[in-house]
Amino acid sequence: MSPMSLPGYTGLPVAVIGNGPVGQTTALLLARWGIPVVLLDARPERDAVGSKAICQQRDVLDIWASVGAGRIAEDGLTWTTARTFYRDQELFHWSFVDRGHSPLPAFVNVSQCHSEQVLDEQIATQSLIEVRWGCEVVGIEQTEEEVTLTCATPAGETQVRAAYAVASAGARGDRVRQLLGVTFDGQTFDDRFLICDIRADLPGWETERRFYFDPDWNPGRQVLIHPCPDATFRIDWQVPAEFDLDAEAADGRLDARIRQIIGDRPYEIVWKSIYRFHARSVDRMRVGRVLLAGDCAHLVAPFGARGLNSGVADAENAAWKLAFVLHGWSTETLLGSYDSERLAAAHENLEVTSHTMRFLVPQDDAEWEARRRLLEEAVGAPDAQARVDSGRFAEPFWYVDSPLTTADPGRRFAGRPPRGEMPVAVPGVLIPDAPITVTVRPDVMRLRQLVRDGLLALTTDGVDAHETAVVLKEATDAPTRVLRLADIDPGGTLTAALGARPGETWLVRPDGHVAAVITSATTSDRAADLAEAAERALCVAR
Repeated sequence: MSPMSLPGYTGLPVAVIGNGPVGQTTALLLARWGIPVVLLDARPERDAVGSKAICQQRDVLDIWASVGAGRIAEDGLTWTTARTFYRDQELFHWSFVDRGHSPLPAFVNVSQCHSEQVLDEQIATQSLIEVRWGCEVVGIEQTEEEVTLTCATPAGETQVRAAYAVASAGARGDRVRQLLGVTFDGQTFDDRFLICDIRADLPGWETERRFYFDPDWNPGRQVLIHPCPDATFRIDWQVPAEFDLDAEAADGRLDARIRQIIGDRPYEIVWKSIYRFHARSVDRMRVGRVLLAGDCAHLVAPFGARGLNSGVADAENAAWKLAFVLHGWSTETLLGSYDSERLAAAHENLEVTSHTMRFLVPQDDAEWEARRRLLEEAVGAPDAQARVDSGRFAEPFWYVDSPLTTADPGRRFAGRPPRGEMPVAVPGVLIPDAPITVTVRPDVMRLRQLVRDGLLALTTDGVDAHETAVVLKEATDAPTRVLRLADIDPGGTLTAALGARPGETWLVRPDGHVAAVITSATTSDRAADLAEAAERALCVAR
């Protein structure tokens, strides 16, 4: 569960503010790199209430598997088909496409509470992680060498000294944002959404996500239905701003609302709540020695499941960069790329989800009429169906414009791929996962189990793997590994997914994103270009 042999780190710990799934993931990833963590939360204990975030994407499941929490994928419910309806007619459906044939599912539905429980179990096994409940951060002071957090506790104020801090205090992290002096601009949508987790027997619905525009049983608004484990279904109704949940539950309207969907069959309400959507982002995700992550840094509408999934990606980006700086493998310049990469990802998510919300909640009569015409046209018309927006599902952000990425003129990013698909592998894109044959570790069965051990180079025919290893060792003190594609991919699945050609070296970052594809013709040019790409990926000055 740990990277290749690490030198012992003896400095100050990293403080993580917020013990939700983003903070938990950050702590576990840092511990995996041998960095001690103090994990703080203002709450007195875990509040396991409701399903909350339920859709976890393959690449998040992969991150959790790397810290020993692979059971989340096993316990979750894998759904395969997304169906979109207008009233009582299906407009279209689609399924996920995996270029690399990963053993992990594209998505699972599992309650956030269960994910937190599994992550807590892993944290309990980590001697490098100290958990402090009932510690509310009320002061943040920074010097050039460290950050000091003042925490209010039931016993009085205490201070935590740390090398760096990661602020993952959640959507209600207003005090932390205020202490850091960041803005949190954006908008709050007027319409509300009613959530009910119900337990019922609905044959045929257990592998489908269903989205309804303007059904007879919620006229003018939307309904979203997600299957979850244990015969549980999450139903979201769009409701008017004046909706009163207590009144509906008391007079039987809530029961009628549910039965309009499931019919006359037994059911149990497991949880119910009302929420309002937000679209907000901080103006920067790094303030000195503090990095902001998750809902503390950005809030998006949940259509597309981009909230928690992007927060976990924040955690991984922050963890490997902090670890590389603290181990002395890179300079603090690397942390500047956290802000540029993850703020760009936040803006991408805001653009995608805000476009969805504008379609779901038109702002005037003209927009309502335009949407109605499009939905009616989409019945049986593929061109119109492509313009119907019921949510674009979470996908890893593409660091094609990152200062860490070495562009390849022969492999240019083609833009957002079709629904359910991942882009063709180019520098900046997350490398496809695939089964591999390798003797590096007995537990390794797929490529992504190796990428988080350091810098990884994959070589094709015509490239000397030994010379490649020597070049990387001279370019960086960070852990490196070189593998021949022919050795780990005898069936050619991964090679085909990459579109790899003879004479190439694929350099992969510690978070699995392709840093560069070296295609130089001569040995000397190949060595020079690889060294330059490795130094760029780690912000190491030449």
